[in-house]
Amino acid sequence: MTEILFGTLLVLLLIGTPIAFALGLASIAALYFGSSIPLIIMPQKLFNGLNSFPFLAIPLFLLAGNIMAAAQISDRLVKLSGLLLGRYPGGLAQMSTGASAFFGAISGSAPATTSAIGSILIPSMVKRGYPAPFAGAVVASSGALGLIIPPSLTMVVYGTIAEVSIGDLFIAGIIPGFLIALSLGLVNYIYARRNKLEREPVLDRKDIRKVVTESGLALLMPMIILGGIYGGIFTPTESAAVACLYGLIIGLFVYRNMSFSSLGPIFVRTAISSAVVMYLMGTANAFSFIITAEQVPQAIAGGIMGLTQEPMLIMFLVMLLLLVAGTFLDNVGALVLLVPTLGTLVSASSIDPVFFGVFTVIALAVGNFTPPVGLNLFIAARLSGTKIEEISKSTLPFIAAYIFILILLIVFPSIVLVLL
Repeated sequence: MTEILFGTLLVLLLIGTPIAFALGLASIAALYFGSSIPLIIMPQKLFNGLNSFPFLAIPLFLLAGNIMAAAQISDRLVKLSGLLLGRYPGGLAQMSTGASAFFGAISGSAPATTSAIGSILIPSMVKRGYPAPFAGAVVASSGALGLIIPPSLTMVVYGTIAEVSIGDLFIAGIIPGFLIALSLGLVNYIYARRNKLEREPVLDRKDIRKVVTESGLALLMPMIILGGIYGGIFTPTESAAVACLYGLIIGLFVYRNMSFSSLGPIFVRTAISSAVVMYLMGTANAFSFIITAEQVPQAIAGGIMGLTQEPMLIMFLVMLLLLVAGTFLDNVGALVLLVPTLGTLVSASSIDPVFFGVFTVIALAVGNFTPPVGLNLFIAARLSGTKIEEISKSTLPFIAAYIFILILLIVFPSIVLVLL
């Protein structure tokens, strides 16, 4: 049955079948041709895969991100990052990274962050003489911070699959997210010094006060979420509902750039995105049932531990696996496919599941700006008017920065867990 399962999955992925349908069809093929288990188990597993209270956080966080995006807060966050980072060499590039970090803390989505920040800053960078491939690479790599800096939708998915506290994952992602943003800023700084890129002008006091006031309201949302979770006021799922309410108040009554009539399209977009993610979670549960019944996770864990039982070396091997998987699968697809398989290995190696979750999210985030399926690359290429090949070359220093942070976390795992 295992050969039919993975063989069918591989063929379907090679011909471009979406991962959700590939997992479902592969599971059906394995049950029908290689097992005596009745096919009625499929709808049961689909339902059980969605019958989880924490999953309510997925559509709610998607809705919160869509609301804040519709409120056009990206302009305000770009101005805030300019206030903080524009004074350094390559000010616009530094602003791209800073604004992506801020917006990522609100949207929780890498493509949304890349699109929102890139549409503002890529044209500005090109106009100021930045090479278009570099401008696209900065925004594409910085956009991946949307998956890492909490609240992160990807962490919600991991926490639900691995049965790990989502609140702990959010808190644990703060320092790694900051370190990645800092390392990307260092790459920008080195490039700017070598190519003599300009700094941005300093704002006067009146403009500074306006920027801080307007952007501060938007940045209160992640603070409310994290503070509420960490303070025990509400659960991560409840925090997603609070985020939606706060976003509506900001967009409708404070910024006043949203109307009640604009909520309909927002709800539709959220429903479509949620349906895609939730269907994927359902088919993944059926797939996981089969590989667990066939003891595939135990076999993989035994094979790796047969090579080494040193947790650090195991994490290096896992890092390579995740980096490769991330280049071919979207983040949610990779999580639902790999986490059940690697969970046994993590448990057997005494690796903290919260650390492993944050590490996994970071490693898979790299795939968002690497070919062949990096969505951030396609968005940045469209916004900068350049080819994927050109941007891909320019992302290499940023990929190196992410890998450096991953290695740093392997060597010093306490960086992730220090706030818990």
